Amino acid sequence: MTVTPTRSDQHRALGLSTFAFTLCFAVWTIFSIIGIRISEDLGLSDTQLGLLMATPILTGSISRLFLGIWTDRYGGRWVFGILMLTTAACVYLLTFASTYPMLLVGALGVGLAGGAFIVGVAYTAAWFEPSRQGTALGIFGAGNVGSAVTNFGAPFLLVAFGWEKTAQIYAVVLAIMGVLFILLAKTDPLAEQRASAGHRPFAEQMAPLRELRVWRFALYYFFVFGAFVALALWLPHYLIGVYGLNIQTAGMIAALYTIPASLFRILGGWLSDRYGARRVMYWTFLASVVCTFLLSYPPTEYVIHGIERDIRFSLEINLMLFVVLIFILGFFMSLGKAAVFKHIPVYYPMHVGAVGGVVGMIGGLGGFVLPLTFGVLNDVTGIWQSSFMLMFVIATAALAWMHFAIRSAERVEWAANEEKTDLPELTSSRTSTHSS
Repeated sequence: MTVTPTRSDQHRALGLSTFAFTLCFAVWTIFSIIGIRISEDLGLSDTQLGLLMATPILTGSISRLFLGIWTDRYGGRWVFGILMLTTAACVYLLTFASTYPMLLVGALGVGLAGGAFIVGVAYTAAWFEPSRQGTALGIFGAGNVGSAVTNFGAPFLLVAFGWEKTAQIYAVVLAIMGVLFILLAKTDPLAEQRASAGHRPFAEQMAPLRELRVWRFALYYFFVFGAFVALALWLPHYLIGVYGLNIQTAGMIAALYTIPASLFRILGGWLSDRYGARRVMYWTFLASVVCTFLLSYPPTEYVIHGIERDIRFSLEINLMLFVVLIFILGFFMSLGKAAVFKHIPVYYPMHVGAVGGVVGMIGGLGGFVLPLTFGVLNDVTGIWQSSFMLMFVIATAALAWMHFAIRSAERVEWAANEEKTDLPELTSSRTSTHSS
């Protein structure tokens, strides 16, 4: 770093960026609640509802690539502030939409809120030394709890004021935060270094994307973040359909998933600093495979033809067990989200925005593709649990690829008689991730 930040400046930057990201994430997932009312008003199918929920995720995902590059170039203070003001205007304009196509167009603008993630990652990472970046980014990433803010608060606003007023309230709050961020945030310590380096060509900024490692990170993030966003959007609808809950209760139960899937990201950052991010990824995928397998089991009636009579019994996941399983799933996914982004500032310190933007974009695309796919699977199969069946397949594939990559790297090391791994934190149980 060109300038060594004070602890006060570090805490200021982290606090502002985390709070701003929390509000942006709340806006980004707003259709998980208002979409249900819109669906009732317009008589939408599950596929149409899934598309409406997923459309903001598409914009937020794709915009991360460009916003990451702009943040590398111009710094996070202005990019973050202007992004919030622009998004607030789009959310307010959404309330004038009266048809399904108009709502889809409005949802594209709302989705800009999702791009705040990579802006905040690049801005926050610039303030911290490498040994504390994992913890700092874990705290920042806990802004995912914004989805819980929406699941808790939006149902009550929706019932009291309707979906239009709910969206307008969100727009005003986000606009105020955008102004405050520009006024209160400081220019990050890497600004002088970026200015002296000049504007690098686009091809140079994208050069790290030729490495397969970047795309492995992207697959991991497709699950731990993309599936998190998808479930944050889908769970209220799922709970209403499967367990017959009202929208307020469904929103509160969905928050039991989104809160641990957000706040425990802080723990994930600390664990990644302490024990290594790849080890945390193993914990994440193993637990996710088990949880999604159990959640994917549909209510089933069994008949055993006995000697004297038939024996009948049924198996299904009741509401209490469902809540426990999604809490566990959310907990481990939060660890995985922190572990993925632990690596990027280490491997690509001058390309955090570009590489993080691509990884975040792929992960965000999971949040776009999966809710839409959940709706299609519901309409095609008629089985609610088909969404978790799909997640089980993705988690298993990611775990298998990760393990294969580790074993391949180990074979290369053994052949060369070197103690040097694909991921530096595995070099030694006590070696820092920043030693190579």
